[in-house]
Amino acid sequence: MDNFPYEDIINLPHHRSKKRKPMPMSARGAQFAPFAALTGHGDAVNETARLTDSRIELDEYTQQELNRRLVWIKEHIDEDFEVKITYFVPDEKKKGGKYVTKKGIPLKIKEFENILVMTDRCEIPICEIIEIESTEIDFLEFE
Repeated sequence: MDNFPYEDIINLPHHRSKKRKPMPMSARGAQFAPFAALTGHGDAVNETARLTDSRIELDEYTQQELNRRLVWIKEHIDEDFEVKITYFVPDEKKKGGKYVTKKGIPLKIKEFENILVMTDRCEIPICEIIEIESTEIDFLEFE
């Protein structure tokens, strides 16, 4: 190695700072991570790929049955009975939404706002309800 330009320093000990701790090996790879030139692009792609459900349009018979059950609930609101309600929650960011099923005891119906309030203070818009069920009530016997 006659013409090796770094021959005078190649075997010197590696410098270690006396003021700072060495970077942990697990953190060293971060300095070689790719640069994110399009900040938020990945989030936008994920949001676009996120699926939503379409709102179901109820037929006239189903809507009448729901109305009948809501009237029954209103007339018996002071009694403690559990219902299972499935309703549509519109998505805040894109078209569509999701269907949620909530079990609980109805507390009151806000007629002016058209909202069913459960005992846990969950407010369900009546126009978004697609199904009302109960294991404690046979809605058919109240026709």
